[in-house]
Amino acid sequence: MCLDDPTHSRRDILKLAALLSAAGALPLLSSLQARAAAEPDAPVRIGYLPITDATPLLVAHANGLFEAEGIQAERPVLLRSWAQVIEAFISGQVNVIHLLSPMTVWARYGSKVPAKVVAWNHVGGSGLTVAPEIADVRQLGGKSVAIPFWYSIHNVVLQQLLRDNGLRAVSRAVGAALAADEVNLVVLPPSDMPPALASKRIHGYIVAEPFNALAENLKVGRVQRFTGDVWRNHACCVVFMHEHDLERRPQWSQKVVNAIVKAQLWTREHRAEAAQLLSKAGANRYTPHAPEVLGRVLAPGAEEQQAYLASGAIRHADWQERRIDFQPYPYPSYTEELVRRLKDTLIEGNNAFLASLDPRQVASDLVDDRFVRQALAEVGGLQAFGLAEGFQRSEEISP
Repeated sequence: MCLDDPTHSRRDILKLAALLSAAGALPLLSSLQARAAAEPDAPVRIGYLPITDATPLLVAHANGLFEAEGIQAERPVLLRSWAQVIEAFISGQVNVIHLLSPMTVWARYGSKVPAKVVAWNHVGGSGLTVAPEIADVRQLGGKSVAIPFWYSIHNVVLQQLLRDNGLRAVSRAVGAALAADEVNLVVLPPSDMPPALASKRIHGYIVAEPFNALAENLKVGRVQRFTGDVWRNHACCVVFMHEHDLERRPQWSQKVVNAIVKAQLWTREHRAEAAQLLSKAGANRYTPHAPEVLGRVLAPGAEEQQAYLASGAIRHADWQERRIDFQPYPYPSYTEELVRRLKDTLIEGNNAFLASLDPRQVASDLVDDRFVRQALAEVGGLQAFGLAEGFQRSEEISP
């Protein structure tokens, strides 16, 4: 998206809101049903944004992991906005996507999209970046901060940080007067955020990588806090698949998840190589990002870790969080806590459906973990990802 055309960004946001309503989704769901009937054995068709959240899907494609499982995969489709991702998925143009975890709640319960979370795509991988002159979250009072979308872990974590620093999130027109303790939240596509920060249109943004690293490289912003240092090992994007594939093609679905889990393992062991693979210098040119920007996220040096500890971007050294990490199991405790927090988060638009959601029921219904459990068993279990065995955990949130 081009910052010089804010109406285009606004139009895209409105389109996404329309798509994720029951009425707006209906025509696309009809298209999905028609496609499924016409092509019951469709190959893997991935839709993605050029952010590090997409890493496992792209690595699985680049390294031939889908073919190694005995299924075909087309070249992943690069999309430019969450609206495009949702539209392509609901209409059946793509059948495997990475999606913001709160957006899956909205999709399934707000617009009745028949799809489920089958795995986590990554953990962490996001941060709050602020203008160089901002030294403390409290200095964001009276200013604007960008989020990628209302239904995002970024919005949830940001509002927690603001509350803990005596600030209130509001949604006002651009240029509207703000009280000293108010922070105006504006929705921007990730690619628009660094230019908006550089031009002082906003004073901060919270978003997926590599747009925090990009601001650092361009020297237009600094990382105030990593989201994974606020909510330990939180999911950001998850793998979302159509329910009809999960039910009618369970073997195919299993192989899709197998490939993604193996891609996550490979990435953990080949971080610098993954940065090159995803970059504009890679053979497939999956993203427009330079290898050094992606390397700063996927394979940061020890000196950077020390700098973040000194600045306060990392406060929980004992958590041993990576800037981005990968593990596929969708812990129910996370989904339950996410639903609880969404109910108390400022979200524009029709969010009335949230009030009736039961966190435990959502964790059971939204997620289908049978495929990822089997995939994990085949690679050595959660221990292969440096985690304790067992599919339960307690959420740690400490702003």
